Amino acid sequence: MTRPAAKSRVEAGRSARRQSPPRRPPGSKRLANEARILQAAEAVFATAGFAGARTAAIAQRAGVPKANLHYYFGTKEALYRRLLENILEVWLGMGDSIRPEADPAQAFAAYIAAKVEHSRRRPYASKVFANEMLHGAPQLRSHLRHALRRWVAAKARVIEGWVAAGRMAPIETRHLFFVIWAMTQTYADFDVQVAAVLGRRRIGPRDYQAATALITQLVLRGAGLQR
Repeated sequence: MTRPAAKSRVEAGRSARRQSPPRRPPGSKRLANEARILQAAEAVFATAGFAGARTAAIAQRAGVPKANLHYYFGTKEALYRRLLENILEVWLGMGDSIRPEADPAQAFAAYIAAKVEHSRRRPYASKVFANEMLHGAPQLRSHLRHALRRWVAAKARVIEGWVAAGRMAPIETRHLFFVIWAMTQTYADFDVQVAAVLGRRRIGPRDYQAATALITQLVLRGAGLQR
């Protein structure tokens, strides 16, 4: 027979196990800290530039000790490079709508909407990338010549296939991407200018919607497409 004291301890242990919060998956704390550091780095690098950015400022913005930042990323340059690679990876993923079986008009509309929305949600990301380009892409040159170039070539083949099938008008495919990037990213890189000309303190939701509609209209008309 179980003694009352022992029985109560067993029940208490069972109750504690039922009430204890679920354990985090292995490495989840590290991933969460890395994400916070990358988000903070995006803002600091965008506003201060690579040369002016300080890891102490990034750590403070992320709410982690400076030692943790260096533990996760090593050096400021390694953190900067990781951030740039993350930005480029996200950007390339936005073009998933451009695939052979897709409707060309819908594919372009989805791509443009995703690009403008990203400029709205992560303007610092676009500014970090623009600063890197303005300085000659010292950290991203290899990615531009390989990963980005392969991505554009693959998407260009899709568009050329649409043209060959008579699904849209002939167009200079690679320059089409340059134009879309310029039109969509200007709402992040030059948001101060846009807001000033519109007479606002900052760009509002309706402005982004208007930009998306106009850019989509221009691209579809230029490609001989009607939504």
